[in-house]
Amino acid sequence: MNLVKKLLSKLGPWSVAWVAVTAALLITLKILNPAAVESIRMKGFDLLMLSDQQIKSENIVLVDLGEASMERLGQWPWDRRELAKIVSRIGELEAAMVILPIIMTERDRLGGDDTLSQELGKINSVIVQAPTNQNKRPDAVRRGVSVMGGDPDAYLFTWPGALAPRPELAQSAGGVGTVAVAPELDGVVRRMPLIVNIGTDYYPNVTLEAIRVLTGEQSYQVRMNDNGVEKVRIPGIPVIDTDPHARIWLRWANTFDRVEATELMERNIDLKNKIVIVGLTVEGLGGIIATPRGEMWAHDLQAIALQTVINGNSPNRPGWSELAEILAIVLVTIVVMILMPRLPIWAMALLLVATIAAIVQTGLSLWAEHSFLLDIYFVAAAAILIYGHGLFARFVKEFLQKQQVKKQFGTYLSPALVAQLQKNPEKLTLGGDERELSIMFTDVRGFTTISEHYGENVQGLTQIMNRYMTAMTAKIIENNGTLDKYIGDAQMAFWNAPVDEARHAHQAVKTALEMMESLDEFNREIEAEGVPPFGMGLGINTGVVVVGNMGSKHRFDYTCLGDSVNLASRLEGQSKPYGVRIILGQRTAELVKDEYPVIELDNIAVKGKNVGVKIYTLGKTVSYKHDTYLRAYYSGDWKRARKLAEELSADDSVTIRDYYKKMIERFDDGLPANWDGTYRATSK
Repeated sequence: MNLVKKLLSKLGPWSVAWVAVTAALLITLKILNPAAVESIRMKGFDLLMLSDQQIKSENIVLVDLGEASMERLGQWPWDRRELAKIVSRIGELEAAMVILPIIMTERDRLGGDDTLSQELGKINSVIVQAPTNQNKRPDAVRRGVSVMGGDPDAYLFTWPGALAPRPELAQSAGGVGTVAVAPELDGVVRRMPLIVNIGTDYYPNVTLEAIRVLTGEQSYQVRMNDNGVEKVRIPGIPVIDTDPHARIWLRWANTFDRVEATELMERNIDLKNKIVIVGLTVEGLGGIIATPRGEMWAHDLQAIALQTVINGNSPNRPGWSELAEILAIVLVTIVVMILMPRLPIWAMALLLVATIAAIVQTGLSLWAEHSFLLDIYFVAAAAILIYGHGLFARFVKEFLQKQQVKKQFGTYLSPALVAQLQKNPEKLTLGGDERELSIMFTDVRGFTTISEHYGENVQGLTQIMNRYMTAMTAKIIENNGTLDKYIGDAQMAFWNAPVDEARHAHQAVKTALEMMESLDEFNREIEAEGVPPFGMGLGINTGVVVVGNMGSKHRFDYTCLGDSVNLASRLEGQSKPYGVRIILGQRTAELVKDEYPVIELDNIAVKGKNVGVKIYTLGKTVSYKHDTYLRAYYSGDWKRARKLAEELSADDSVTIRDYYKKMIERFDDGLPANWDGTYRATSK
């Protein structure tokens, strides 16, 4: 608590709030993670992943079906016997496996399927199937997947069907994997799903299927936790950690030897014990995919994914990373708020540079040593903004202090206090004390008629309003009230501050009655001038509020705030619906009932409130009959209440006959459902 007070005194509450709000907004942005923030985060991850040194893969070779091959063998699709020759050649060169990420759903029109099937059966081979939203039948070739710990359906990427390879090809190949990518919001592929859902079954990605075929295993295992998929396992190899959607982050550190298919057929290429991926590299035929390293052919992406799994160095976004990044922002915020008022600006600038360097170096080190993906660039940007806002707030505070001592505060503060502030600007503080006040709100009734009377004569309207305000304000001042403010054609005043007034409620009610008398006199004057009469609604409420100097560092007023103030405003607004000129709150009525004829009107929950309050007015009625009327009204016997209201509205001795007429209209609308004795206002 003492530290907070010191911060407020040295840096200023406005400056501290500025820094805190900036940090809060940044943390909120991070938690909500809108598309723009997510995109920036991914670009930051790209910088980390591309910081790796490039290494030539010793496991994988790419065979391109490119322009040179098309010139020699003709347009695509080829006779599949040509693909069979390529597979055969790869086998001759003692490759460990061949992967064909080429969709072969339709029968070869030239009859080469059988030949290709035979060659696929001679070597470890994997072909592909493509999930699709157009084929509603899950025709995909399926391998066994066992799930432990829950149901992954809600987490896996899902398609209703797939484009499966020809049955004879699928039966001959060692495995069939899916070619499904999951681009991020910016369209760039950084992660690859290892397991997907097609129809109601689970299918492995071509990368995972290739590993299974190489190990000779027959199935996969998927392990779940409360957040989704946690791990994927093929017996015999290390467990693969995934995100909740069964994706792995790809590692972009490897490059691959590649050879054109025609060249492969003509000379010996070192493929011994290597995995060979054959893919199209012809524009319009081969798939081009956006990656952190730029555009890649589809089989390049398969090679990256496979190499990532083989190396076991998939980037990892730890579960604690989000919390750690938020705590880093909080730590920077605390450092700024503590040191900003104590250190010179040049020292804060050096500290900012050191902070950014520490954040970036920490992220790079954790990436290099543990492959952790931390959002260091967002944290660094947040640190710059927090430092910058703190410095700016400090500049503004110092500038405003210098300007404030040159201004005249006579309108708001005493000359003696102004003199002190010129010597000690830090003494200029805002705030107030809690005390019970009686608060009054007034508002003009019939302003539209008055405005229409003056038409385009704005000066005339201004002059008549000034006359009205002068007449009403005079009574407030005469009765020791504090005129708080004018709000258009409304006024706000209160009693018992800044000067103590023990009978503040009495003074407020006395003022209200005198204002009504002044209003009647004012109306007689202006009606003689041909001006429509003014009406006025008035509400008084008594309660504990905060009163004192409130506002901004630039300007503040002596005013009061609190729920009792809001209620006073709402009471004024209810004077018209209840057909009376003055409405009092319950506390006010209790304090003045010894001197003034107080009449209970209703138990009302004003707009914005759920709890009802008793409201009152001043006037005359037939007490015993009014009490009976209220009991019937509150108990829900509106038929009896209406009858009594009719009798009272016709009694000339009653001064609140309009109130009873308004209530009759309410009774005619019918008893509300679930009536509990509290009327709930629908308007202010």
